[in-house]
Amino acid sequence: MSKKKAKIIRAFGKVLFVLYIAFLIYFLFLAEWYGREGVAEEYRYNLELFKEIRRFLTYREQLGMFAVFANLFGNILIFVPYGFFISMASKSRGFFKTLFYSMGLSLIVEIIQLITRVGSFDVDDILLNTIGGVLGFIIFAVCNRIRRRLYVRKRKKR
Repeated sequence: MSKKKAKIIRAFGKVLFVLYIAFLIYFLFLAEWYGREGVAEEYRYNLELFKEIRRFLTYREQLGMFAVFANLFGNILIFVPYGFFISMASKSRGFFKTLFYSMGLSLIVEIIQLITRVGSFDVDDILLNTIGGVLGFIIFAVCNRIRRRLYVRKRKKR
């Protein structure tokens, strides 16, 4: 792949990343259907790891499968694009860098939710979001490896 083409792909990744961040801000802080109807009276937080995950799994019958899926898998799925796009847009990538950035962004989101009292601060969300970011990196790495193998095959045929 030429440097020009790589630059275009990297720029496209950056545009997608900005659009994703805009979606993330809307979804996490403004979307009414996800329980963002206003500011809570008091601060809500969970500092015990696996507490909310256990609660959702224990009371899955009462809460409903949508609530369980939205909380557990939704927190993972919403950060998969972050791990993918941050790797796509960056010249220097890596597993630990993506892990660190995913955890950092998730921590920032949770702190903003705590301060603004829109949502709640939850360490389980930080864990699940970080897992999502890492999964995004893994998907990127697999796609990148496939792309490179196809590129090598094309060059050998020439």
